[in-house]
Amino acid sequence: MAQQLRGNDLRQLGFPEGRAIGLALAQLQRKHLKKLSHTEQLNLLQTLLHSPKEYLTDLDWSHTAAALLPPPSRHIALAERKEYAVFGPEYIDQGAIHQMETAMKLPITVAGALMPDAHHGYGLPIGGVLATDNAVIPYAVGVDIGCRMALSVYALPPKHLEQRVQELRKILLDNTKFGNRDVFRYGQKLDHAVLERDEFLSIPFLRNKQETAAAQIGTSGGGNHFVEFGVVDITDPQNELGVPVGQYLGLLSHSGSRGLGASIANHYTKLAKDVCQLPAEAQHLAWLSLDTEAGQEYWAAMNLAGDYASACHHQIHQRIAKALGERPLGKVENHHNFAWKERLADGRNVVVHRKGATPAGAGVLGIIPGSMTAPGFIVRGRGEATSLASASHGAGRAMSRTRAKQELGEAEVRQYLADAGVSLIGGGVDEAPQAYKDIFAVMRSQQELVDVLGTFTPRIVRMEGATT
Repeated sequence: MAQQLRGNDLRQLGFPEGRAIGLALAQLQRKHLKKLSHTEQLNLLQTLLHSPKEYLTDLDWSHTAAALLPPPSRHIALAERKEYAVFGPEYIDQGAIHQMETAMKLPITVAGALMPDAHHGYGLPIGGVLATDNAVIPYAVGVDIGCRMALSVYALPPKHLEQRVQELRKILLDNTKFGNRDVFRYGQKLDHAVLERDEFLSIPFLRNKQETAAAQIGTSGGGNHFVEFGVVDITDPQNELGVPVGQYLGLLSHSGSRGLGASIANHYTKLAKDVCQLPAEAQHLAWLSLDTEAGQEYWAAMNLAGDYASACHHQIHQRIAKALGERPLGKVENHHNFAWKERLADGRNVVVHRKGATPAGAGVLGIIPGSMTAPGFIVRGRGEATSLASASHGAGRAMSRTRAKQELGEAEVRQYLADAGVSLIGGGVDEAPQAYKDIFAVMRSQQELVDVLGTFTPRIVRMEGATT
């Protein structure tokens, strides 16, 4: 048996102080390596020291080899900007364009597209679609992970909305909760399997998140989130919903993953920024490689948050269907603020981020809302490659929230809604219809991206805020 090597022997060979020495000494204690002579062990370590990259896949020495290599630089330079498609450029502000230009310079970027509802956001613009190589960008997914639209179509005529306004308003008030503090109390809560998911235990960061998720299940966020009754007008007889052409009562909801998604986004963004230090203009685009533990953790947490967001919508629609005493004829649900593993037309496998953009693969259904006084569109995706099989997720903002509050008055907004025959519960001037782009112009800009199956026109809208 060879004389046992010690740390000083490795230092004399040139091994640096640190983990590599301990890993090498531990490895030499394995039975088949202990059989080597003293000289053979030294020669092996000498070779390893001078060519660690050649041992990165070696069964015995991969960890030691990795410890011998200098840590990768966390400072990452931007690359030359790649080309990308822009739909409806005349409707997109320069802030969003600049953000998309920056995203297209990331060394991990493969392809991109900008939707006609695009406007300035954090990192990737809202309305931005970005395909990356084996990496996920938390802020290109967004803070409200898995935010989505869900539509139920009922076999009730549109006149139901005129004849039973007060009853429908009460159904919304009794069966929806908005914001961070208003939740369903004990005895009102509905169970859901998503709350029992293993990720709440297997991912260390999520171990204290299940309680808040359970408290907020079935509720909606603030801001532009809503639950509303309106008129569904099915115009395509070949629609996949199986609903005959005609007009119906519909329920549309818009919300996301609540506090769960926000905490995941913020935590993993901090991790990404620590390992991926980009120039100032790109710092919110820091990414996590899917080859890393953090990247895999985020991916699992993101999918949990998306499923949780879906569960919230299912409970909203379940409660309201029960209150109506009706089963829906058809449903449509789609989400944004998410990342998908997809294959491009040229065969490349990528991670597609859709931040405020609707998946529009061939045959995929979705709904693109307008505003409180403008219709939303029920659509079927056409799988257009230049848009990365995506479409807009709404009309998009024409005014920032701050500007809307400065320029619009509450009385003015309420009169505008009344003139359009819309009843609003809660809400604020920052979500006024005047703050949004023209949905008809947005839809004209993406005719090659989606086919229209019908529309949804709001009539009774519930949002966060005072209910009187």
